[in-house]
Amino acid sequence: MAQFKKTDAKIYSKTATIQSPDTIYWKKLGVPSLVKEFGAIDYIDFSPVEPYLFAVTASVRVQIYNPVTKLVVKNITKFQEGAHGGSFRKDGNLLVAGDDLGKVRLFDVSTKMFLRFFEGHKGPVHRTFFTSDGLHVASYSDDRTVRYWDIATEQGLSTYAEHSDYVRAGCTSPVSQNVILSGGYDRKINMYDTRMKECVLSVDHGHPVESLVFLPSGGIFISAGGTSVNVYDALAGGRKLAQLSQHHKTVTCLQLANDGKRLLSGSLDRHVKVYDIATYQVVHTIDSSNAILSLGISKNDDTLVTGLVDGLIAIYRRELDPREKDEPQKSRSRSSRYHQIYEAADEQLEEFRHERIEGHDRMLRQYEYSKALNAVMLPSVIGKWPEKTVALIKELIRRKGLHRALADRNQDFLMKFILFITRHIGDHRFTPTLIDAANVLLDVYEDKFNEFNGTIVGKSFAKLATKLKEEERLVEEFLNVQGMLEMISVAADSTEPDASDDASIAYDASLKAKNQTVISIE
Repeated sequence: MAQFKKTDAKIYSKTATIQSPDTIYWKKLGVPSLVKEFGAIDYIDFSPVEPYLFAVTASVRVQIYNPVTKLVVKNITKFQEGAHGGSFRKDGNLLVAGDDLGKVRLFDVSTKMFLRFFEGHKGPVHRTFFTSDGLHVASYSDDRTVRYWDIATEQGLSTYAEHSDYVRAGCTSPVSQNVILSGGYDRKINMYDTRMKECVLSVDHGHPVESLVFLPSGGIFISAGGTSVNVYDALAGGRKLAQLSQHHKTVTCLQLANDGKRLLSGSLDRHVKVYDIATYQVVHTIDSSNAILSLGISKNDDTLVTGLVDGLIAIYRRELDPREKDEPQKSRSRSSRYHQIYEAADEQLEEFRHERIEGHDRMLRQYEYSKALNAVMLPSVIGKWPEKTVALIKELIRRKGLHRALADRNQDFLMKFILFITRHIGDHRFTPTLIDAANVLLDVYEDKFNEFNGTIVGKSFAKLATKLKEEERLVEEFLNVQGMLEMISVAADSTEPDASDDASIAYDASLKAKNQTVISIE
């Protein structure tokens, strides 16, 4: 006996997305753990050394978290007003932060001891960074200035006042202790050489600048502001290399990952975009529960943290394969290696499982067409999987059994069936099958139309006729637009073959079928 072939509803399912290596890599970050802070998250920075602690600056404190336990291990609260921009030195031993009083403070991370106090700004200091040598600090303030401090002497070495608005973005060169970068709300990005007293390079981002990063080479820098992320070549006089416009709201923060091969951008549109630095294409998107103000990622990419506008921090931790967790770091003994070889040589047999057949397929197998149709007209099926209902209707039409399945039905079923056709006949995936089903329904109940006048079923038929007229009007509009496009195409190149003949034939066939159904209902 031939094997029964189940109803094929997969042809109506969504197209499967291709899992690229980047998608697989970043999806391992898993579901985030949420931790509530005391205010909007101003800045997040990871320590460059293990165990890769991260500092969260919010409200009047800087809290240092352990990425594994997700608990606070250090709490720096020596701020009279709001704290901003807490960042680590490259050895992870020192942390510098600004505040709303215009002061810059330096702390020892292990003891939380207050070490240095830099005073000179006349407005809130929103960003502070160590230079590549770890001996100096650059600070960026709302007083429109950028200051360069010496840690040993606690003195300001240089002050730059080329901006005409708040300066709330900046970074220092990863390869030169003398190069610092600043971005202001005047849309300008300025580069300074601390051996000189003036700006050496200036470019216009086009929007207020929210974040800046240098690539590891130090010759290219990236800026974020408005809805765009711009890439500039510092060695070519600030020439713009690329503009990335993947967000639809303000981009607030940038970070580098994967040893500088990937760029992460966070935005008020609740998305984190991951770009390939080589091609500047988006390779993955991470969704968030609220607008993102800041983000940070550990050096080994195992932990990603986003700071949200509602005071929550979302901690994404990479999920390791269980086999990777259990694998010992040291070499195994000789006996254990032999045991591993024997285990690998064993042949594993897969457990035999009977293929599950759904209820409507079992009834279809027994030629109980009415019961099969009842099974796919349940609210739980037509609400979640209308493709299953359409697939069964298509199979009944192929078997010439839909007439029998629809005959002698009560008003409740007829109303439900007509409503299903009315709701889904406009879906291009279901249109051909449902038009045929409507014609079969009209054939079966043609002699009873007089009985349906004034009843719920009669009103349902009238709604179906109205829906088909709307679809007919849409097809006519599409044909008019297609005709205009064909005229434009012919005018542009009269020798080019018309590639839309097949589409025109398809539209004409669909229009004729719907006209026939409307005429039959009327």
